[in-house]
Amino acid sequence: MNYWLMALGHGSEKQKHEMREDHFNQNLIGIGWSEVGDLSNVKSRARVNRLAEKEGSGGGNTTLALWQFSHEMAIGDIVYIKGGKGATRTVLARGIVDSDYVYDPERDYAHTRSVRWTHQEGKTLGSNAKNLPQKTLTKYDDPKRIRELEALYGIEDTLPEVDELLMDEPEVAGSYTKKDFLKEVFISEPEYKELTSLLERKKNVILQGAPGVGKTFAAKRLAYAIMGEKADDQIKMVQFHQSYSYEDFVMGYRPDGDGFSLKEGPFYQFCQKAREDKESDYFFIIDEINRGNMSKIFGELLMLVEDDKRGREYAMPLMYSNNDEEEDFYIPKNLYIIGMMNTADRSLAMIDYALRRRFAFFDMTPAFEKAGFITYQQEVGNSKFNQLIAVVKALNEVIRGDDSLGSGFEIGHSYFCTLLDEDGKPKSTIHPDIKGIVTHELIPLLKEYWFDDSTKVEKWSLELQSAIG
Repeated sequence: MNYWLMALGHGSEKQKHEMREDHFNQNLIGIGWSEVGDLSNVKSRARVNRLAEKEGSGGGNTTLALWQFSHEMAIGDIVYIKGGKGATRTVLARGIVDSDYVYDPERDYAHTRSVRWTHQEGKTLGSNAKNLPQKTLTKYDDPKRIRELEALYGIEDTLPEVDELLMDEPEVAGSYTKKDFLKEVFISEPEYKELTSLLERKKNVILQGAPGVGKTFAAKRLAYAIMGEKADDQIKMVQFHQSYSYEDFVMGYRPDGDGFSLKEGPFYQFCQKAREDKESDYFFIIDEINRGNMSKIFGELLMLVEDDKRGREYAMPLMYSNNDEEEDFYIPKNLYIIGMMNTADRSLAMIDYALRRRFAFFDMTPAFEKAGFITYQQEVGNSKFNQLIAVVKALNEVIRGDDSLGSGFEIGHSYFCTLLDEDGKPKSTIHPDIKGIVTHELIPLLKEYWFDDSTKVEKWSLELQSAIG
């Protein structure tokens, strides 16, 4: 079951009121852009956009509203009707969708669905609630906002379901600032400014560094900090591997019953989502970006990822697209790509040079000397832990000076960042935790680094073990 917020009517406030009353009396909801025609058999949002543009009605929110109303809304969904212009906190009615999509050319709002009205009474959200979206149709997937709407009419039977959604949400959207980023990600403020500036200018950044420097952790929180909130619906993460292909990433034919059908990949879908919400920033995060064959995965998109090749004017047909059905593809300007690259993996080739010039590279290094980690170390407040960190810092000096290794193989700080509980207090299991880190993570890593020098492995294994007692 989905929840929807929509506007009914157009023109003057009097005309809107009359149209709303007509819909209420006939148990209908409907949206405009009737000239686009019947969408019952249209199979993709791109096709909807093409039809809308042909009639002079194209645009991100128009396409999204038409597609969602005709193809995503379903029988049993809850729909709320919002107030008119300026009434940013007013809800006029609540209903339950009672039919599939129907195109009725005799009506002013030809795209229609039947609805069973449960409430037709104006209600106003509290002063602490956010203003309602101004779009014609909005799909609500934030459980807290759904609960606000349901509570307006004293709906009790669905509140347990909404509460379950709230419990299942790993991270509900909330404010996230530069200060939050600097507290969680152990880089300096000048480094943060440099990183955000790189991403804004280039639109594509790769975070590169040794294992354990917090690349993946930093990537998501960088997106949060730029957006100013934990908006997970504006972030998409994938992981590349040796078998990953264009068909997995962009679009390709996949088995479907007795045959094959054209399936959209995550990058294609996410670009479409960003195009339909041009006022917001979207972040596509690629873990292990150098594990995949870049040319094979990106294909003709290699040019389109460039910062100065974003936008409709550079749109081009895709390998599998049907130009009679699909519009040409482009990457929107509000989409940013953040890749992560492990510099210590000997099995991987360097990243494709054609793609390299399209990305900016930002080095992430162990943060043992950074103010953030020093504060964290003080909060842990454990002498054995302090001794271990001192040994790891000395070990990193040896790794940096090793001709067969270098700075890209240093041991990162994130191995040690789980020693505080949710309240920021030291865990009672610190000693067994750091002992496990040494025994099962650091020593095996040294054995891999110095597979041909057992003496060095034994020396530093003993140093690490002695530090924790």
